[in-house]
Amino acid sequence: MMRAALLEATGQPLRLTSVPIPSPGRGEILIRLEASGVCHSDVHVWNGEMVPATAPDPFVLGHEGVGRVAAVGDGVEDWRVGDRAGAAWLHDTCGQCNECVSGYESFCQNQRAHGFNVPGTFAEYVVAKAAFAVRLPEGGAAELAPLMCAGLTAFGALERARLQHSETCAIFGCGGLGLYAVQLAARRGARVLAVDSDPLKLALAKDLGAAQVALAGQVPADIAADVVVNFAPTARTWDAMVAVTRPLGRIIAAAMVAEPVPLSQEWLASTGISVTGTSVGTRQQMETLMALHAQSPLCSEIQEITLDEVNDALTALAQGRAKGRYCIKF
Repeated sequence: MMRAALLEATGQPLRLTSVPIPSPGRGEILIRLEASGVCHSDVHVWNGEMVPATAPDPFVLGHEGVGRVAAVGDGVEDWRVGDRAGAAWLHDTCGQCNECVSGYESFCQNQRAHGFNVPGTFAEYVVAKAAFAVRLPEGGAAELAPLMCAGLTAFGALERARLQHSETCAIFGCGGLGLYAVQLAARRGARVLAVDSDPLKLALAKDLGAAQVALAGQVPADIAADVVVNFAPTARTWDAMVAVTRPLGRIIAAAMVAEPVPLSQEWLASTGISVTGTSVGTRQQMETLMALHAQSPLCSEIQEITLDEVNDALTALAQGRAKGRYCIKF
């Protein structure tokens, strides 16, 4: 048996209980988890904003799991018991659609995700597809866990933006994802402008490589950004994002914002600005991210919690009170 936090009704506290340890099937591995990040996407599922077509059984949230292989299913030849492994958002994809075969598997419309379509990582063990499990460097599990989604999403957003050396990159929202993006953009040699409503987060962004910071609503009028990425979970950033994007610039939506924003086709035609979205990242991008982290670790404010405190973490995230990334230690 293993301890797990189960979603039994949206918006209600997860129930802490014991459930059977799952067994890996063909092509799968069983990971004994050392840590699991708590992501804002978990909040969207918890409060019913994201609803799977078929709920997993048991319905365990979580998709930022770090641990070691405890068992290997039939047909798995490249994983061994004891290997360091991670379970990220993608459990698997169809492997056959245009998105999968062209290298954009994170946009596969038939993907399955941990904590959404299959049981996730708010438990002591999780089953992962061997082909999608993440190979991890050594290091603290709590530092690695947020990279499974937050770090990868930030990296994938900059890849989607095709951010180049010496370009100006404006990053809106300096929570966990935004601060990873600040570091990754600075490492690419970009000039980073960080925008947030919290002066403390802006000070941290400055320490992590931002060349310039600005409070929301006070973005300098003379900024001309090549790339603008939104990590803030609000539509209120849109006007400022449009204002700082230079002609032929690229705007990337990385936050899950349901509210519509005004978009003029005349403005698109006259400026040539590209507007697109990003979705987590691919296995290839994850491999690159892990190599970057192993070479020079990415920084993040992490608050370690126990599984018993997961409901408090979800509530704090939902209310915007989180000071950094929450991470369950097992």
